[in-house]
Amino acid sequence: MSSVLRNVDESDLEVFYEQQADPEASAMAIFPSRDREAFDEHWRRILADDSVVNRTIEADGEVAGQIGSWEADGRRYIGYWLGREFWGRGLATAALAEYVEELPERPLHAWVARSNVGSVRVLEKCGFEPVEERAEHDEHAGRVVPELLYELR
Repeated sequence: MSSVLRNVDESDLEVFYEQQADPEASAMAIFPSRDREAFDEHWRRILADDSVVNRTIEADGEVAGQIGSWEADGRRYIGYWLGREFWGRGLATAALAEYVEELPERPLHAWVARSNVGSVRVLEKCGFEPVEERAEHDEHAGRVVPELLYELR
């Protein structure tokens, strides 16, 4: 299966909404799904922010997910999300590898739940290294969530 990154089209947002609403994916990422109104508002802000670099991940002509980066706390962070039907095919690794080649800024950072083994593997395969740990109460998860901060120099 081939993957390609491209600019986000408005029509991709419906697929992104359905992907983030998947309870299994949300539980694995320990990231809450947004209701429609919150999702639409979130994406309006993203698409209006010139400092955000977002791409759609396409696999064999289908919208497989999205990847993006943003600035916060003096760092550039990256994040990605794949629809569950695309898990386990190497798409996240291929997309992240392509994305970091496109984005020259370094260092890049990514917070990931320690329990999200798939995402940890993706980051490590793409050269990210763990540089920090935290275990804070996550109000969305309703519990303490151990997380790792990964960095690519």
